[in-house]
Amino acid sequence: MLRKPGAVTPCGMMDRMIGHLEGTIIATGTESVILSAGGVGYRIFVTPDALARAEEGSAAAFWTHLAVRENALDLYGFAAKDELRFFELLLGVSGIGPKSALGVMSVATLETLRSAIASGDATHLTKVGGIGKKTAEKIVLELRDKVGPAAASDADRADLDAMEALVAMGYSAGDAREALKRVPRDITGSNERLREALRGLGS
Repeated sequence: MLRKPGAVTPCGMMDRMIGHLEGTIIATGTESVILSAGGVGYRIFVTPDALARAEEGSAAAFWTHLAVRENALDLYGFAAKDELRFFELLLGVSGIGPKSALGVMSVATLETLRSAIASGDATHLTKVGGIGKKTAEKIVLELRDKVGPAAASDADRADLDAMEALVAMGYSAGDAREALKRVPRDITGSNERLREALRGLGS
């Protein structure tokens, strides 16, 4: 069947079908939640931050992206529309799939990632499993003019180094991020933030 120029394919229509979901979290996993909405339980892949906030029985809402593959339909959810937009920017980079994009967003806050990309710093992106130096440099090259000006605070930038150190010590990325989020923002040095995070973790 011939399609008119600019016509949307069935897959193209499908990945726009679900843009936002609101309901109750009925289960949580290691990388996803099950959200009950309208009598249907949707499995939604989320960032470690979103997973840490998720509680069974609590209300939640997500801006979503439906990834259509040959043998699966996967939903990815974000609390803020800006996070979804950044995720979809990452998907526009050749070689970056949904899981890799979510991995990039698990490294640091959105503001810190934008700052790193805007300033041309690909180093921190290589901390993501499956993201090599060339791919990280490609992300910076293709998105540098799309993410806006660098706006991360000194504490945000220090958190990248502190988080890397915590993960090297054996802490999970989720635990490391949660510990660093509890450190006061007026503590800005990497070593100082690492020290305070370790205190919070009981080390």
